[in-house]
Amino acid sequence: MEIADLYIRVSTDEQADKGYSQRNQEEMLRKYCNLHAIQVRKVIYEDHSAKTFNRPQWKKYLHELKKHKGKSDLMLFTKWDRFSRNAGDAYQMINILRKCGVEPQAIEQPLDLSIPENKMMLAFYLAAPEVENDRRALNVFFGMRRARKEGRYMGLAPIGYENKTTEDGRKYIAPKEPEVGIMRWVFETLKTGQHNTDDVWRQARKKGLICSKSRFHTAIRNVVYCGKIFIPKYKDEESRFVKGQHEGIIPEPLFYDVQDILDGRGRHYRPKSITLPELPLRGFLICHVCGKILTGSKSKGRNQYYAYYHCFGGCKQRFRAEEVNKELIAELGKYSPKEEMLAFYENCLITSYNSITVDKSETRRQIMKEIKELDNRLSYARELLSTRKIEVEDFRAMKTDYTAKLEKLEVKLSGNMETKDSLESLLNKGIESLLRLDWRYIEGDVEEKRKIIGSMYPEKLRFDGKRLRTNRVNEIAMYIYKINKELSAKKDRTNRTLSNLSGRVGMTGFEPATPCTPCKCATGLRHIPKN
Repeated sequence: MEIADLYIRVSTDEQADKGYSQRNQEEMLRKYCNLHAIQVRKVIYEDHSAKTFNRPQWKKYLHELKKHKGKSDLMLFTKWDRFSRNAGDAYQMINILRKCGVEPQAIEQPLDLSIPENKMMLAFYLAAPEVENDRRALNVFFGMRRARKEGRYMGLAPIGYENKTTEDGRKYIAPKEPEVGIMRWVFETLKTGQHNTDDVWRQARKKGLICSKSRFHTAIRNVVYCGKIFIPKYKDEESRFVKGQHEGIIPEPLFYDVQDILDGRGRHYRPKSITLPELPLRGFLICHVCGKILTGSKSKGRNQYYAYYHCFGGCKQRFRAEEVNKELIAELGKYSPKEEMLAFYENCLITSYNSITVDKSETRRQIMKEIKELDNRLSYARELLSTRKIEVEDFRAMKTDYTAKLEKLEVKLSGNMETKDSLESLLNKGIESLLRLDWRYIEGDVEEKRKIIGSMYPEKLRFDGKRLRTNRVNEIAMYIYKINKELSAKKDRTNRTLSNLSGRVGMTGFEPATPCTPCKCATGLRHIPKN
């Protein structure tokens, strides 16, 4: 009596759990064995694709056959597509089974492989499922490519988005909070060029972003965040970008600026600084005794830890961090402008903004020059192609390269075009930040506090135990301080910097004062009341 192993395969877990295919295959195979007096040794259940033989249950079965040869004579399955959907792999596996003493056979498509002509039928049985698979895969590929051309994002939503379905069954992606806010922060932070990618990933995880490092590196290269879809090259079609149907979360210029940073252009990392929340001034303070930059640390007290700014290397200067931080908040409060002077501050900000962005026009001219040069190169390449001096493949390569560069330059050019609305929104944001400077410092995290300190005090600070001092303060903040001081001095109509005269005067009569004695001099005005 022949001994057979039954091989039952479906493609997915869902078919195995909810479908009837496995039970139907087993019933047919057992009925066949009963009719032909074949003993069933074991049944192998598989829920894996037949594109390859890299299947868990099949590998276990093959390992057992090689270890214990002669246990079975046949391997039975219903059709050859249950065995394999890859003709090349199938022929190789048939030879391996035969070496182990096992003959594979499909009960619905029986073939006597000892007859040479039957190998042609075997080729047909194996090639037909493979062709079917390839056709189905090609249809899916063209369908997804057509969807991308129409601006639809296909597949699992990237970080910051979520997959959704409309009422009519159409799938799309939409921004998802709070991940979308974190991803905006990621791109803004990377644009500064002062943090490497791994540091930004770690900070983003602290903010609540859940993703692996490799997925994060892939995400920040994804053009989907600026509202575009990438269509890869296929045969004669060149790769290109199209406008997506989804909502972009960052501007295109920001995305391309970040890509330049990641590619090594414009990168300027600053030294890594790890700061405790209690020590925001660490790295900004100079010892007023020896001139070294103060460091900071926490010491264990009786009941809690206390933070200190202190010197090192033999210098014993040491200050309670709480006292220094309070003094800084008091200093920042001096630079909050009076609301009645907003118009003047707007003029100051406009002047400062114009001085900072004075090179905008030069940048635009440079970008336009590069665009013109690329257009000339592209035109020259077309002339070379028309005169058959270069091959078509070379022209396509040059066209793809030049087109990609032109798209980036055009995006940068549009990003450098300033409008009145953007300037007004910038002014409103700047004034709002100035009006609440000390509050923003108190409520902000360590990074924001250090950003405020760095923008307000271009040079290092010194603390002598009572007051904070510095050689230079931000110019606009210094003007605000001076104006506030003079405004507060004139509340009683007195300028304390010029005179000690009281603002309270008599009803009438002022005349120049004359000295009473030769040793005295006139010091101001004398009040002469009426009789």
